Amino acid sequence: MEREIIALILAGGQGSRLESLTKTNAKPAVEFGGKYRIIDFTLSNCSNSSIEVVGVLTQYQPLILHSHIGIGSAWDLDRVNGGVAILPPYTEEKGGSWYSGTADAVLKNINFVEKYYPENLLILSGDHIYKMDYLKMLKFHKQKDADVTIAVTRVPIEEASRFGIMNTHDDYRIYEFEEKPKKPKSNLASMGIYIFKWEKLKEVLFEDAKDEKSSHDFGKNIIPKMLKKGYKLYAYVFNGYWKDVGTINSYWEASMDLINEDPYSIREGIDLNLFDNNWKIYSSSFAYPPQYIGSSAKVSNSLIVEGCIVFGTVSNSILSYGVLVGEKAEVRNSIIMSDTVVEEGVRVINSIIGPKVVIKKESIVGNEKRITVIKEGEIVKGSIE
Repeated sequence: MEREIIALILAGGQGSRLESLTKTNAKPAVEFGGKYRIIDFTLSNCSNSSIEVVGVLTQYQPLILHSHIGIGSAWDLDRVNGGVAILPPYTEEKGGSWYSGTADAVLKNINFVEKYYPENLLILSGDHIYKMDYLKMLKFHKQKDADVTIAVTRVPIEEASRFGIMNTHDDYRIYEFEEKPKKPKSNLASMGIYIFKWEKLKEVLFEDAKDEKSSHDFGKNIIPKMLKKGYKLYAYVFNGYWKDVGTINSYWEASMDLINEDPYSIREGIDLNLFDNNWKIYSSSFAYPPQYIGSSAKVSNSLIVEGCIVFGTVSNSILSYGVLVGEKAEVRNSIIMSDTVVEEGVRVINSIIGPKVVIKKESIVGNEKRITVIKEGEIVKGSIE
């Protein structure tokens, strides 16, 4: 059962900055790009990188997430020896508790990790949109004989104060980590993706667990402690598309990124290519019929998936499974999630509409000035801006 590397995906966050989209759903399970959920990108990266053991650590509102992942067959992770495992908090004889931080979550699943005797442990987030070959990062990690390798992406220096910044020597060995510095020394922002030598990480996890002042978090506690102790930490520079969709604005921007460019004119490192057959994004499939575009419909620059019926106008928008757009309705610069009904004469502009919403006839949702969000299952009448 010994493995060179296994992965743990941290997927238990509440995602409160996504507002009503995560009231009854974990952030990694929020719909994205019409036919996906956010976690599909991380799971697909694992599958495409030939990482065959993946633990998904869940906590907040996990029902949809658990159902979506199932036994992992969509990502070729339904394996007898390995595959995907769902790892929620559990109760011991002395009583159980929620995960109190990302490091605590990993420590509480030490039995799962130890089952595979891994040389390295890959820690991932379940709420980022990107495509990445983790084996290239592992190769760098081994070449440097690093105790820890942290994936970083270059951000504009004027925006660097919003991120955790890694300051490095010329060989990318990290000498300092600054969390949201007012005057950043570099633009290498942490992506929250780590490869640890398991035995080294295990030592620090046990030590951190005894620290009553610790938040038991990788960024706040584990990484600084390992730096202070003199462990070898290196930054792996990732040059592809990456976005943390933790806010309404970033979620909307990442969604619009999917439709702002010709899919046959993808710019390397700038655009996210969903049409690359060499690195597919996999997801659980649904038994919806083909989309139907009526003779009165006008559709431009949009993603429309199975089960949709369109009679109105759709432009610069994303329609998920089973959406109905009625006669003389207009959907513009918007994201419409699954099984939503947009009735006749409705206008939807600059909006994110949750699943199973009904927007009644002649209603108006959204405006040109800001993003409007409608939560799951709402019945909308009149004007909402």
